[in-house]
Amino acid sequence: MICIEEIEAQRQIIQREIYLLKTQEQRNILGQFSTPTILANDILRNALKLMPTGEKIRFLDPAIGTGAFFSALNNNVCSSTCIESATGYEIDEHYGKPALALWSKSILDYQLNDFTKVPSPLNESEKFNLIICNPPYVRHHHINGQKERLHVEAIAAAHMKLSGLAGLYCYFMALSHRWMRSNGIAVWLIPSEFMDVNYGRAVKEYLLNEVSLLQIHRFDPKDAQFDDALVSSAVVWFQNKKPDLNHQVKFTYGGSIESPAHEKMFSAGTLENENKWSRFPVSNEREVLITPRLSDFFSVKRGIATGDNKYFILTKSDIESKGLPISQFKPILPSPRHLSGIEVESDDLGYPEIDPQLFVLDCKLAISEVKQLYPELYAYLQIGIRTGVANRYLCKSRKLWYAQENRAESHFYCTYMGRSNKNGKKSFRFILNHSQAIVANSLSKAGSGGGYRQRFRNGSNIL
Repeated sequence: MICIEEIEAQRQIIQREIYLLKTQEQRNILGQFSTPTILANDILRNALKLMPTGEKIRFLDPAIGTGAFFSALNNNVCSSTCIESATGYEIDEHYGKPALALWSKSILDYQLNDFTKVPSPLNESEKFNLIICNPPYVRHHHINGQKERLHVEAIAAAHMKLSGLAGLYCYFMALSHRWMRSNGIAVWLIPSEFMDVNYGRAVKEYLLNEVSLLQIHRFDPKDAQFDDALVSSAVVWFQNKKPDLNHQVKFTYGGSIESPAHEKMFSAGTLENENKWSRFPVSNEREVLITPRLSDFFSVKRGIATGDNKYFILTKSDIESKGLPISQFKPILPSPRHLSGIEVESDDLGYPEIDPQLFVLDCKLAISEVKQLYPELYAYLQIGIRTGVANRYLCKSRKLWYAQENRAESHFYCTYMGRSNKNGKKSFRFILNHSQAIVANSLSKAGSGGGYRQRFRNGSNIL
């Protein structure tokens, strides 16, 4: 028999000690933001209300840390006999070893292991009917060497096809699906950004199609749940069963989970048609408009992000003086401040009639082919390697660090994200392009006295 009050007091001491052993940068890289005790208890109380009366609990926490949720579970069940089994996984020994000793006399099977690499149970009886987790909030660029494996396993486990920009918490949610019993309850404390960003679409499709989404509570950003996190949080409850035809989802916002400031039910159909779930429940569903929209006529995309404009973008005279092959470059327009008009004419080669003409390096050849076919270009690429251009974030994330993302030229370009000048002239400007020039996304500041930053957005006519 364990005394949960004594263990919880010891757990909080251990938590504070471990917290002080790591810098905030280290915790950010590993996505470690410990669940506050009060919040853990609030989440557990709400989850237990969703459990069938009298059903024994099989508890799983895939990122258990020091055990805040397991402690809250013991604190909120009427008797320890209500818990049939409990399992937790933790990859970090700094948390794992003290927590393993702390819970050694309890029913908790504490596993010091990487949850994403552990085979899921095959038999229904071995799966879990209550999964609660505050998964590691590791941003996509810190998921080193694991994305391909996690991507494949997320699809296999939950039909969740995540983009390369998804954080590790999305993969945790996907992989845990095969650990859930039919009709089991899952609760996830995750960043609320999934509700609005593009990579969150796969998560939302999972919540609408693979399980029955029960509730999402979003905390007011002014009331941060984690002192050392820069993201607002949401709690997501769902049940492992396909949704009913007329399924409704509860959205709550602000206040506490038990006493939210706002509360409203929304149909699954409304959620399917809404890209930004964060508008709920404060705002109602959008009115369906029958008037034409810009997207009915154009596909709108941003310009390319080179990773280093000074290295990749050269004038025609620079290319010729260095002996570089013009065939491995694309014409590109300069910063909007260097375009005085609203129309760009084209010469016979498709190059824009501007002075100077600019070109962006966009070579799709393997480095061995470049060395054989274009020795001058190979030498220029070696300069990029020596000076660190190849190791910049955008460059090193590409298959070929010197190949730009695919972006065709457009007839229409628009400058955006700029400020009006001191004369009150609008920063937004549409440019009619007759050439084969593409545009860059991020451009240098204009002039002195504060200046402004302008970016190009291009649109391809789809009519």
